[in-house]
Amino acid sequence: MSIRPARMEDAPALAAIYAPAVLHGTASFEIEPPSAAEMAQRLMKVKSHGWPWLVHVTMGTVDGYAYVTQFRDRPAYRYCGETSVYVAPNAQRTGIGHALLMAISSAARTAGFRQLIAVIGDSDNEASIGLHTACGFERAGLLKQIGEKFGKPLDIVMMQRSLIG
Repeated sequence: MSIRPARMEDAPALAAIYAPAVLHGTASFEIEPPSAAEMAQRLMKVKSHGWPWLVHVTMGTVDGYAYVTQFRDRPAYRYCGETSVYVAPNAQRTGIGHALLMAISSAARTAGFRQLIAVIGDSDNEASIGLHTACGFERAGLLKQIGEKFGKPLDIVMMQRSLIG
């Protein structure tokens, strides 16, 4: 097992990992899974800003990824990043998410971020909330019924981790 920076040729694997979360889960509020080409564009955008995007590889197969983007697109937010972490369904609950979130937090610090925000879709997503808590994030807020998917109103849990000190 290893963690390395994502490469453009990882785009099909990234799309395949993300698709089940879009189609069957509420961690992502997207409705249609992006294509490999769209994932390549997203990867290129992240890398063009110098922000980190990492993948977890087991026996040559990408089975998870994490990246950081600027929290909001205004200069005042330039030191605050938003994390995203996804693990292939068959690799969940194996420690990959924890390893990726810790690695991306370190990479975000190196990239100049001082604070990290996790915007967790669905307040019932105890696995993601637990993962972020285990990686040093603290609950920072709850936005009630801000999204809707599968005919169900959904909350967003906001969590934050300081990278200072």
